[in-house]
Amino acid sequence: MSRYQLAQLNIASMQQPLESPGMADFVANLERINALAEASPGFVWRLQDEAGDATAIRPFGEEVLVNLSVWRDVEALKDYVYKSAHAEMLKRRNEWFERMGEAHMVLWWVPAGHLPSVGEAAERLQLLREQGPSAQAFSFRQAFLPADSQAVALEQS
Repeated sequence: MSRYQLAQLNIASMQQPLESPGMADFVANLERINALAEASPGFVWRLQDEAGDATAIRPFGEEVLVNLSVWRDVEALKDYVYKSAHAEMLKRRNEWFERMGEAHMVLWWVPAGHLPSVGEAAERLQLLREQGPSAQAFSFRQAFLPADSQAVALEQS
């Protein structure tokens, strides 16, 4: 078993204020999609405020929503994102969010039990934007294994 878990940050710039009618369907699905994440195999933790979501946490600007979570591994997160009801919401993202011209999602490995801060996540996103994919900041398209992956492979042999 790895001593690392996968952290992920995803940011999205809203087309309209969260309270607007144009965002109503997105808001109406937040609780359901968050509950789905928490019930998904491999889910560890997600950033949330007193309301149970992270919509009031806006370190990237008033129009930018933040999703920060920790998962067992890349496969667990990928299954949730693309193979669950979350995929339905993902297909509709253009209804609610602006198209971003630079990286808006970043993955990185953290020691098991570590809960990343928004500041740490912002640094990883900036690293990905400035230097491209690396073991310190990557995406689904070019994922990296945790530092102890070789040790894990040896343990399983």
